[in-house]
Order: sequence, then C-alpha cells, then structure tokens
Amino acid sequence: MIQPAPRTYRRHRKIYGKRLVEHAMFYQSVIRPIICCVAGCLALSVCLAQGQSVTISVATENPLNRFIPSQTFGAGIDGHEYGDTKKIFTKKNIAAMKSVGFGPLSYRLRTELGIETWHWNNEGQWSDPVHQRGYWVSSYESSKPIEQSYGYRLPRRGNTIDQANNDGYSRLDDGDQHTFWKSNPYLDRYFTGEDNARHPQWVVVDFAKPIPINALRIHWGGLYATEYTVEYCTTAKPDDIEDEVPTEWHVFPWGAFSNEKGATQLKQLSPTPISTRFVRIMLKKSSSAIPKKISDIRDYLGYAIREIELGKINADGKFEDKVRHEKNNVKQTPMYVSSTDPWHSIHDRDINTEQPGFDKVYQSGLTNNQPMLLSAGVLYDTPENVAAAIRYLQSRGYPFTRIEMGEEPDGQYVTPEDYGALYIQMADAIHAVDPELKLGGPCFQTNISEYRVWPIGNEKRTWMARFLSYLKERNHEKDYSFFSFEWYPFDKGCISTAPQLAAHPGILRGFVERLQRDGLSPSIPWMMTEYGYSAFSCRAEVDIEGALFNADAVALFLSLGGDQVYLYGYEPGNLMDELSCNSWGNNMIFLADDNLKIKHTTATYFGAKMINENWVKPGNQPHEIYAATSSLLNKNGQPLVSAYALRRPDQLWSILMINKDPVNSHPIRLEFQDKTAGKTTFAEGDIEFFQYSRDQYQWKPDGEHGRPIRNDPPMHKKIPSDQLELPPYSLSVVLVHLPH
Repeated sequence: MIQPAPRTYRRHRKIYGKRLVEHAMFYQSVIRPIICCVAGCLALSVCLAQGQSVTISVATENPLNRFIPSQTFGAGIDGHEYGDTKKIFTKKNIAAMKSVGFGPLSYRLRTELGIETWHWNNEGQWSDPVHQRGYWVSSYESSKPIEQSYGYRLPRRGNTIDQANNDGYSRLDDGDQHTFWKSNPYLDRYFTGEDNARHPQWVVVDFAKPIPINALRIHWGGLYATEYTVEYCTTAKPDDIEDEVPTEWHVFPWGAFSNEKGATQLKQLSPTPISTRFVRIMLKKSSSAIPKKISDIRDYLGYAIREIELGKINADGKFEDKVRHEKNNVKQTPMYVSSTDPWHSIHDRDINTEQPGFDKVYQSGLTNNQPMLLSAGVLYDTPENVAAAIRYLQSRGYPFTRIEMGEEPDGQYVTPEDYGALYIQMADAIHAVDPELKLGGPCFQTNISEYRVWPIGNEKRTWMARFLSYLKERNHEKDYSFFSFEWYPFDKGCISTAPQLAAHPGILRGFVERLQRDGLSPSIPWMMTEYGYSAFSCRAEVDIEGALFNADAVALFLSLGGDQVYLYGYEPGNLMDELSCNSWGNNMIFLADDNLKIKHTTATYFGAKMINENWVKPGNQPHEIYAATSSLLNKNGQPLVSAYALRRPDQLWSILMINKDPVNSHPIRLEFQDKTAGKTTFAEGDIEFFQYSRDQYQWKPDGEHGRPIRNDPPMHKKIPSDQLELPPYSLSVVLVHLPH
C-alpha cells in the first residue's frame, strides 16, 4: 500500500537507524537573563557579557566582493504533493511571494532526490512505445501549456533509502525474484568510451550493527559480473551512516571471484565468520554482450541482480541468511548502490507528487523577467530527455543561462567519477543544442564536515577533488562553469539555537576554505542554490532565529566571494515535526492553511525584506562588501555580534548587524578604519536605523497550530549614533553617510 505523502514538501535527508535527538528547552522572550545564568542552559558565556558595549570596525580600504542585488538574491521553487501546484500558483500567493523582493528564481528538481525520472512534458515518446515502457524522452513540442509535470519511480531501483519522500524500497532484497536492480547503462564503456574498470559498480549492505559474515549468494538478473570482489568494513562506528561513511575496506580471504558464469551459488567468503556492519560487492567486469538483433542496447549493458543473500555458514554446514527481504524500506536490510537504470513504464508514475510545469512557472511572473536557474536530472535521466527540455524552453523564448546538473549526488553516495561520466554525456547533449549554456553543480547536500565518498581502492581524495580531476583528464573543464551547493548546517533542531548561531560563520568559512584546497577555482561563480536553518523541520525556522540565520548565511557567503544565493521555502507551506521533539517548523516564508492559502508570514519574511530592501539599495547597480569585525566574542572565540558592511551606489555605508545573544542587549559603536591612510572615522549625528527582534515578532509554539502572535514590520527611525543598541536575538541595519 502506498503511504500518503506529507502535506508539506521540503528538502530533507531521510535517516536510517536511530536518530540522535537532543531535547532542550527553547528560549522565549519571557526567560530572564538571571534564570539562564543560574541554570547554565546556554553554551555561550552570555551572562558575563550582559550589557557589554560592542565596537564594530569596518575596514574601508579594499572590498571583499562586488554584486548586483537584483541578480544576486533569489529564491527557489520545488516539487509538491499532487494537486498543490494549482493551490500555490494563485494571484494572491504569487503577489505575496513577489513582495519579498527576490530577483532570480531557481527551479528545484525533487524527482532527482526521489530516484525518479522526470517527465517534464507529459507528451513524449517511449523507447518501447508498443508496451509504453523503456526510456522516456519528453516532446519539445506540446499541444498545450505545461502546467504540471511528474516523476516516475524506477522499478530497477537498488537503494533502500532516498532523499525525498522515502516511500520506495530496494529490489535487491524485496523477496521477489521477478524484480531486480540494474546499474545505469550510461556508465558502460559503450557510452563513456572508457574501460569499465574506471566505473566499477557496487552494492553496499548495511546490517546496522556488526554481525558475523562468511557466505554470499547472488541471484543474478541476466547481466552478471564475471569479475567481482566481496569486501567488509572495519571502520564504521556511527549510528547514522551520514555521520561517517565507511572508508576502510578489506576483501574477504576468499572474496575475489573471476571467470564467473552467472550461476546462483553459495559462495564461502572466509573460513570463519568475520564481524562487520557493512559488506560491499564490487562489480568490476560485466558479462554484457551486444547481440546482433536488439530492441534497445541499454537493456544489455551493466549489471543486474535479483536478490542478495548474505550471512554465515553454521557449524552444521547450513547457511543462515542475515538479510531481511521485505518490500518495505523500514523492514528490509538497507542497500546502497552505485547507480540505477532509468528504465521504467507508464505504470510507474509517482501519484503523490508533481513538479510545477515550465509554462506555469514562467507565466507566473516569479522569474521577474530574469534567467531562471534550471535543474537537469543527471543520475536518473537520459541525455535525450534533458536536451529536449532545452529545445522546449528556447522555442517558448523562456530565459535561462545556467543549468544545475543533478541534485545531491554526494548525498546519494554516487562516486564523483560516475557523476562525472553522466555529467559529460549530459553536457554534450545540451551543448549540441546550445553551446553557450553554462553548466555546473554538483549541488552538494549540506554536510558541515568533509564531503566523504565511498573509497575505491586506496583513493583518499575528496569528492570535489576527484570530480574536477575527472573532468580535466577528459578535457571537459570548459563544461564546468559554476559551483553550487545547498546549505542546511544544523541537523539537530531540538537543541538550543544560540551555540549553533554563534558557530555558523566558522562552519561556512571552513567549508569554503576546504573547497578551495580541493582545487575549486574562485574565478568561477559560486552559488548557494538552497539555504535554510536545517534540512529537518524545527521551530527555529519559523521563529526569529530563522531570520537571523538566513541573513548571516547570505551576507557571510557574499563576503567570502559568493555570487548568488537562493532561499529555499519560497512557496506557502505548513508546519512539520520531523524530529519528533515537539519542535514544529519548516523552512518557509509563509504559513498556509490546508488549501495553501497564506495565513501568516514567518520571521523569514521581514528578515529577507531587510536584506533585499534596506541593507542593499534595490536595483541593478553594483554594491561592494567590506570586512567588518566585532569586539565581542564568546568563550569559544566566536562573535556574539556579526557585522557585514556595504558601500552602496547611493554612497551610503550600510551595516548589517546580527545579535546572536539570546539574552542580552548590547550598545554599539561604529568605526570605519582606513589602514592605508592611517585614519579612523566614527559614525556621528543621526543615523537611519532598521531593526527586527522579538519586539516585532513572537512565535507561539502550539504543535501543528503554531503561529506568530506578534508580527510587525521592522522598526524604522532615525536615532543619534551614540544611542545605537542591539536587543537580544535581533537583526539590524544602519545607514551611515561618512564625509569624504
């Protein structure tokens, strides 16, 4: 039975196994500083800093970056529950969305996360039209405007878990000999032009805890491996595989097989069982051979497995299978695979979801007549289908210049070499239509530590280093024109927010520095194509902390050289409690009713408007961002007040200040330093001031009925510069005119 999809769609990662949820009391405006100090509930030394004056120093010599607001600040739209496109794309909702002041639009592709092929046009052609199955190519012509489009589940799926609704399952251990997993044929040498040893395919079995293993039986699905190894892992310790990808693999003593004929035989892997949580089957050479008469060559390439049995041979000589075989992703033993064949049929449409159609999006006005950042399926699509989408958009005259290739291949454990091979084939197909289009990615899934990848052999390089190397080796660097990633740094939404907000700048800065060490050039555009407090729903996303985090992420990324940022949660949505700790929230600007009519704005609304309309001067003129430092640090050396300085085209200095102290207000002194000239200037006289805090916004937690009980615009007035003060958990903008 297909379970209904949740009402509110969001970008999140599904986790297998125990989820470590830390319960904590959240701070409301009624909590007094003395209570916080006595209880010791904050990880910050805010009590010692109560009322402490803060000096914000702006270095005025050299700008860190330049940007144009109308081209830099954007938002994204995504797939939703079936039938929701019509509810979302109403005149009132669109008018509300446009009122936030964003410029460009990003089109997110949920099908790529759900292991689905995207029928971006419902009209098209099957490779096997008689049976309405095979490989799909949407038509670049349409008899009517495309209002909605749909994803189709892949019946040859190998992964137990996906990154979208997570309501599918692996065919490797579903207990059905009529189904099978098949690897992506586009990774075969027929399409890559490379030896298949360059793209070994694999299956990883996760038993959740170490168990004794020494025997394997593979039920092949016609395309078998003539050479493969069976490996065990000795380093996996996490409760969640996303915390630490297994890195140290060893071949079982009897785990190397060659000259195989595809028979279903029990293979003993070692004389005695070896205790391990993870087992990996490395498929190195395929039996695939192209017959003289074929209907579709893609059916004859790669590997296919119907079922995997893995366990131990007992003392009595009997085999004990430890794999749970179920058509259910909660009950079956989790499987991870290197790739999946995009073959499917007309019966595989995902009835729970839909993507907004191209015509619906462009005609809504949400693109603001700017080029839309387009997403293309890479992992579960075909080059022909993607190329047809390009032709369709160009035939309609819809503007787009950049295409983000795939979504979250790292989070789906795709190796950079496999992603690179698919990327190149997609790039060739797209550039055959329009060689001027700019392609990039890989749209990294948020991970605040190193982006890990299943190692092949002794490979120790990071995901990005391997991907860039792969493109360079094949003379395809020119096809990589921008870097993109998603930014959701805090998985633990049930703990106090103050330490996370204080740590955030160091986390983002470290991420950028690691990528530069990996060889990612700062000369190409860097794009944060989704951002939000967490990939999981939590209260902070709809409370004041969400507004503080978003402003901090945007301003810091630009100061680090970033080029474009796209807020996730543009459409109206509903509250969710994914972490099961009564922390209801969502990354969203608008809280809606069940019919997706907007009821309230969240703190993100006015927080975003302050960035789009107050910090910058709206329009098409360039702005310069300068370094700004804060004198107030917590015991970890992290600033309790972050500041970001702009030189606007109207010659005003605009200082964005974020007080991450949840308890104390802080008087502020602004100084502008020109070290080259040895000159320091202080803000004097009256200054224009915008401020947003719990004086303007208060959230009332009430489960799924939570809502703001105070929801006012930011305070705006002129004040003497010596009366500048930041209340607890606040976002402020100061406009200063300095004499030449």
